[in-house]
Amino acid sequence: MIQNNRRYKMSEKDDVLILAIESSCDETAAAVVKNGREVLSNVINTQIAIHTEYGGVVPEIASRKHIENINPVIRKALEDAGVTLDDIDAIGVTYGPGLVGALLVGVAEAKAIAFAKNKPLVGVHHIEGHISANYVENKELEPPFVALVVSGGHTHLVKVNDYGEYEIVGRTRDDAAGEAFDKVARAIGLGYPGGPKIDKLAKEGNPDAIEFPRAHVDDAPYDFSFSGIKSAVLNYINSANMQGKEINRADVAASFQKAVVDALVSRAVRLAKECGMDKLAIAGGVASNSALRAAIQEACAKNNIGFYSPSPILCTDNAAMIGAAAYYEYIKGVRHGYDLNAVPNLKLGERI
Repeated sequence: MIQNNRRYKMSEKDDVLILAIESSCDETAAAVVKNGREVLSNVINTQIAIHTEYGGVVPEIASRKHIENINPVIRKALEDAGVTLDDIDAIGVTYGPGLVGALLVGVAEAKAIAFAKNKPLVGVHHIEGHISANYVENKELEPPFVALVVSGGHTHLVKVNDYGEYEIVGRTRDDAAGEAFDKVARAIGLGYPGGPKIDKLAKEGNPDAIEFPRAHVDDAPYDFSFSGIKSAVLNYINSANMQGKEINRADVAASFQKAVVDALVSRAVRLAKECGMDKLAIAGGVASNSALRAAIQEACAKNNIGFYSPSPILCTDNAAMIGAAAYYEYIKGVRHGYDLNAVPNLKLGERI
């Protein structure tokens, strides 16, 4: 990787168009993003219906579907944006973290386009992309701010000190929030994907019906642990079944969701206050959860903290967020070579 740390001042005539590619899990996505904040196109081909049959993402199937879908998705993104590859200034692509086979499809495609059209290649961290989704619809948002990242594989509390500069303050010690949602959804018979289904069912239940635990990590006050909540739900269900008691699934969903939301919101707001930051953003797939959005918005309002969130479509895996992140890397002078590889366990802030 080549990086020039000089900050570039872009004038209005220096418009930068990024063709962004995202294939880290089960969405094949491409987007054209202008100057990091204006989305000219955002095409997403999801595989949810396929993987629902198996109760979760099957990596090999995901990779094969990416291969089938990536060229049509990119062509559609260019067509929707009204541009050609010749108009593009750089190619941005997710290279980690994620499923290695799925990542490799996107990385190989991006490298091929960059080589064929002699365009700069910019690798993007998937979580950095989720955080950057906030820039698309919140034009006024600039670092520094606190970001709460909640998804199927990640739960992080992050200080965003500048574009591309992150400090992880808290993280999950076991299950990510999204994993806990999926496991509990499976336990109460909702199936995959668990997050949206629990969110929907919880609206019919009483969030105070069952008291599930909120774990605290003594030596790390900003870290999370969701395995205890998950286990408590499973124990509640097993105990009720053994006693022949009827289970109110809506109450279970609502009470579980409240426990998770309480843990997320309390730590995020506490960090913002202790850091003296007056801006808090949420990101990741679970950031589309209606109860989480409502609770954190209310807590921010009570504490005079500005609240920022992407629309639900930009909380899911998409390429617009990758284009936003790639833009800020591009104007800093970040370039990757044709030896760029998929890094399934890439850490936030790590540069390859």
